[in-house]
Amino acid sequence: MDIEQQTNQLKKEERWQKKEDEHRAGQRERRVRQFRKYIIIAVVTAAIVYGLYFIARNIAPKGDDFSRAIPVMEASHMVSDSPPPTYNSNPPTSGPHYGQTAQSGFRKEIITDQYIIHNLEHGDIWISYNPRVTDEIKEELKQFAAAKVIITPREANDADITLAAWGRLDSFNVENNALPINRVKDFIKRYINRGPEKVPGASGGI
Repeated sequence: MDIEQQTNQLKKEERWQKKEDEHRAGQRERRVRQFRKYIIIAVVTAAIVYGLYFIARNIAPKGDDFSRAIPVMEASHMVSDSPPPTYNSNPPTSGPHYGQTAQSGFRKEIITDQYIIHNLEHGDIWISYNPRVTDEIKEELKQFAAAKVIITPREANDADITLAAWGRLDSFNVENNALPINRVKDFIKRYINRGPEKVPGASGGI
């Protein structure tokens, strides 16, 4: 083999070696990119799992359920000047009601039960308080005012505070002027949107 042939052979080997080095470098780069991709996927997945866990932990009720089931009465619409029927709980949680609902939120005025029963049918929560409770308790109750929660005074209540949903009731007296916040929160979490009619958003009406 003459010098020219040796030179050409050497150049071929150098080109081959260069391609081989480039190929190996490309493989390493692809492996690094793939590894980074897996790391990102793992981090994102972990963040999503933790986020879902955090949300579920905060949405789920944390305490005991102090409410009791109330047999559901037949729901029917009644005219406003009809005599009120006899309900099976105080306040009522189902049964005949007016065709109009009451606006959600904290209400200072007493609202006729038959309007709010319609709210319950739509899955709303009704927090009613005896007007005898202190102003501090009334102020604390305002924090629960929401699109699917209505809060009203109700003189006919046997207890200081009554939490009502469709077919569900929890009543209690306030001790040491301290509202059991978690008890109220848990009731809302358990029974909101549980009415027979699924109506999203805030209730309108009177």
